[in-house]
Amino acid sequence: MKLISWNVNGIRAVHKKGAFDELMKLKADIIGIQETKSTPDQLSSALISPPGYFSYFDSAKERKGYAGVAVYTKIQPEKVEYGLGIEEYDTEGRCLTLHFKEFAFVTCYFPNGGRDADHFQYKLRYYDMFLKHVKQLEEEYAHVVFCGDLNVAHEAIDLARPKENANSIGFLPIERAWVDKVQSEGFIDTFRALHPETVKYSWWDVKTGSRERNVGWRIDYFFVPESLFPHVKKSDILTEFMGSDHAPAVLDVEL
Repeated sequence: MKLISWNVNGIRAVHKKGAFDELMKLKADIIGIQETKSTPDQLSSALISPPGYFSYFDSAKERKGYAGVAVYTKIQPEKVEYGLGIEEYDTEGRCLTLHFKEFAFVTCYFPNGGRDADHFQYKLRYYDMFLKHVKQLEEEYAHVVFCGDLNVAHEAIDLARPKENANSIGFLPIERAWVDKVQSEGFIDTFRALHPETVKYSWWDVKTGSRERNVGWRIDYFFVPESLFPHVKKSDILTEFMGSDHAPAVLDVEL
C-alpha cells in the first residue's frame, strides 16, 4: 500500500494551484491531509469526492479557516473516529482515526504551541493524549500507522540550523523528548530508520524564502510499530512536490 501524509496549508488554495490534482495522480491508497483550513461545506465536489476515494474530514469547531484534517482512502474503513474523544482536545479538528479490518490509520495535525505559554502547555498535553490514543488502538490492532505534522524536529539532523534554534519551539528538549517516548513505546520513525544520515526537510518558512535555500525542518512523519517495520518498503519526503510550505511524506508498506 502507498500512504501519503501532507500538510497542505489550505486545501482550497492547493486545489486552485492544481496541486490537489497532482496529488491524486500519485495514486496513494490512503492520504492523510493536515491543515485543511476549511469545513466540508466550503469545499467543492472535486475535494469532497475525488474519483475512487472515500473522504472524511475533521474541522475546527470554533475558528473558521483554522487547522482541520482529512483522509482520502480507496478502502472503506469499518469505523471512523473524529478527534481523541476528549472535548478539550477536539475543538480544533486535529485528528482522524480510520479503523480497517487489519489495522488502524491515524493522521494528526499537532498544535504548534507558539502562540503563548498556555498554548505551549496545551501542545504538551496534546502530545500525551495522542500517544495514549494510539497505545489504546494497539490493544485492538496489531498494526497502528500514524502520520502527520508533529510540529517538532526530533534531532539536529532534522533541521538546517539546530544551534540557532536550540531555544525555539519545535526543537525544545521537552518536545524532542516526547518523540523519544514515542519510540520507547515501540513506534519507528520510518524515514529516519531507513535513512539514518540523510538530510531532508519537509517544511520551509515561506516568509524568508527558505525553500529555495533548503533551510528547513523535518516535522512531518510516518510512524509504524516495530512489528510492521520489516514490511516497510519505502519512506521518503517528496521535496520536489510543490503547492504548500510542506512537502508530502510517503510510505510504501505491506499491510
